Amino acid sequence: MKPDPRILVIDDEKASRRLLRIVLEPYGYRILEAENTRTGVRKAVGAKPDVIILEIALPNEDGLAVLQNLREWSQVPVLILSERTDDSAKVGALDAGASDYVTKPFSPAELLARLRVLLRPLPNVPDGPFLVEGELVANLATHQVTIAGRSVKLTRKEEVLFYVLARYAGRVVTCSHLLRSIWGMCSDKKIQDLRVLICQIRKKLGPYGGEVLLRTQGNLGYSLALAAKGELAVREADS
Repeated sequence: MKPDPRILVIDDEKASRRLLRIVLEPYGYRILEAENTRTGVRKAVGAKPDVIILEIALPNEDGLAVLQNLREWSQVPVLILSERTDDSAKVGALDAGASDYVTKPFSPAELLARLRVLLRPLPNVPDGPFLVEGELVANLATHQVTIAGRSVKLTRKEEVLFYVLARYAGRVVTCSHLLRSIWGMCSDKKIQDLRVLICQIRKKLGPYGGEVLLRTQGNLGYSLALAAKGELAVREADS
């Protein structure tokens, strides 16, 4: 397990967040807190936590929606720690991409054990997959992008945007989908910010011909285009 792992706790109850801090900090965990899903998505983008602990029973919010949002661009382990004990909640969370589910009240020893499992490196897992086109190489697992061997430095939000587009390479990704992936729910007013991010990524992909690669699809959205000279190929790291 990596030293001093970062845990993002998304829970509207201050007492629950405080209890998790008391339980986890003595074991070297660094705790980040969010009292709602909007703040949680923003911190997930900016802080890159190693694990997210999420309460899905949130007032006036859909906890499963933020989980589905996270899964559009991130494979960070998500442990649901919820007051909901019904099977339908557990099944729904696991189907939406949760890594594990623990009910409240919880056993500190059990929670610590489950976190250790989630943070344990998986054996025989390749470093890929890679997205490769010409001199552009994007490792979707390690979030590293290079052009002709030169690293492309992306900001946190640029990175989220790029990898959502890379995941659906060759297909149109709607603006609403991209907005939710970057800023979470209630992000309709961020369309101009999205356009700015697109422009910034195009500039950084300039040496490769970013204006051609990252295409605007009318008012619908954007796509990481299939190049005419050869289709974008997705291959595993060990191929």
